[in-house]
Amino acid sequence: MKSYIKLTLCFLTLFAACKKDFLETTPTDKVAQTTIFENLSNAKLALNGTYRLLYLQISNQSQDGHGAMMINMDAIGEDMVWSGNTYSYFKPALRWVDHRTASSGLAAYPYRLYYRVISNANMIIANIDKVEGAEEEKGAIKGEAVALRAWCHLQLVQIYGKRYETGKENTQPGIPVMVSDDGEDQPRSSVENVYKQINADLDQAISLLNAAPKRSYKTHIDVNVAKGIKARVALITGKWQDAIKFAKEARSEAPLMSNTEYLDGFTSIKNNEWMWGANQLSDQIPTYGSFYSYMSGNFNSAWNRLEPKMINSVLYAKITATDIRKKLWWDGTAAEKVNFPGAIDAATGVTASGTKIIKYMHRKFKVADVASRAGDIPFMRAAEMYLIEAEALARSGQDGEAQSALYTLALKRDPAYTRSVKTGQDLVEEILVQRRIELWGEGFRFFDLKRTDSDLNRNGMDNPRVNSAVTYLDIAYTLFKDRPSKSNDWEFKIPQDEIDVNKKLGPADQNP
Repeated sequence: MKSYIKLTLCFLTLFAACKKDFLETTPTDKVAQTTIFENLSNAKLALNGTYRLLYLQISNQSQDGHGAMMINMDAIGEDMVWSGNTYSYFKPALRWVDHRTASSGLAAYPYRLYYRVISNANMIIANIDKVEGAEEEKGAIKGEAVALRAWCHLQLVQIYGKRYETGKENTQPGIPVMVSDDGEDQPRSSVENVYKQINADLDQAISLLNAAPKRSYKTHIDVNVAKGIKARVALITGKWQDAIKFAKEARSEAPLMSNTEYLDGFTSIKNNEWMWGANQLSDQIPTYGSFYSYMSGNFNSAWNRLEPKMINSVLYAKITATDIRKKLWWDGTAAEKVNFPGAIDAATGVTASGTKIIKYMHRKFKVADVASRAGDIPFMRAAEMYLIEAEALARSGQDGEAQSALYTLALKRDPAYTRSVKTGQDLVEEILVQRRIELWGEGFRFFDLKRTDSDLNRNGMDNPRVNSAVTYLDIAYTLFKDRPSKSNDWEFKIPQDEIDVNKKLGPADQNP
């Protein structure tokens, strides 16, 4: 992977927001690792720059870091519905075509994004022990880098590898595992071996971060976030007791938000329930793009104004009337319309001209300042940990405990919620519905469908369309209403550039 992935070890990107004089005195294509790691301060800058890769735009408006992948992973599912077809951004995922085309941007983007972070993390891991400074501080930096590497490999194997099957050897092709900063070509490891490396990294990260000073910013991974990632991995791989243990420990310092906070716009990392996220400031967003350009219910971009995102009406119907989450989407009534003004003209403070107000449109994500599309992006919340715990308990036959874990979360969202009396698979299904409602728009749906071996089912919706003409967007919801779970289409194609330049890969290594 030397030619394709090592080029992502981009020092310009790494330091662009970190230290101006560093770039002015050292050519960006010749930066020596010995210079970067000449002191602990520079090492911290390298780590900060690596985190910033998670919300930097790579090449176009649909490649705005991990936030863009969150949108893609929900667009490829069935719960987040497009209300129009004015613009093409993120619709390649919606169509279930482009991710199966090796030369497409959608196939290449997650590969470039997450391996770029891995490359920078590997550089930090390889050099931090040699830096002079307090061992606790160095351990914290290394722990964060190792956790980032694990998280990125987790994203990649879920996208490009076959589904992990509990109780089997999982010898099916996964992804190249990169644990060195030499950039040497690597073959595809088995899915099993990818997860072994992820778990090994997370165990090391938890050990290091457990002894680290308390983090200053929730933009950085701490021991609880590392445990949260470990809980995700355990849920995917069917390690139910680990999922329960780590989900409980992960959320220990993150209380669930109040109902009032739930309607505040999901745009502030200061929310106590948020465990990890991006803190994207107004001077850090690209000229065009950003998560809130596409996902905000109130920022006046063309995409929000003309194509407000909706919830699948079938899922919406499953939300009880007393659930605070029901208020995140417009029910179509005149009484509630006042709460859904849509895109706001910053100059006038009222609904922008041409804004579409449409049934089932959302107001979950809202910018705090309608003059700016900057906003924080949630990567992990405590609610997810309750859902992981509940699902793992239910799948391991601990129905009573699962009902209790679900009750804690559901009651917080719906004061009229009564403790479930369901058991077995019926209880699992109730938990999964709660998960779909709770995590809508946060990038989990494709992964959940894939890990649970579920078909894609876009049938039965009565969501309206802004445009009535038959277009490829409408085709995406008609011809592609179903996608069987056993289809090869659940694996993104390996980017053709990678197949071409990686000496350890050939045409036979491409996903069928």
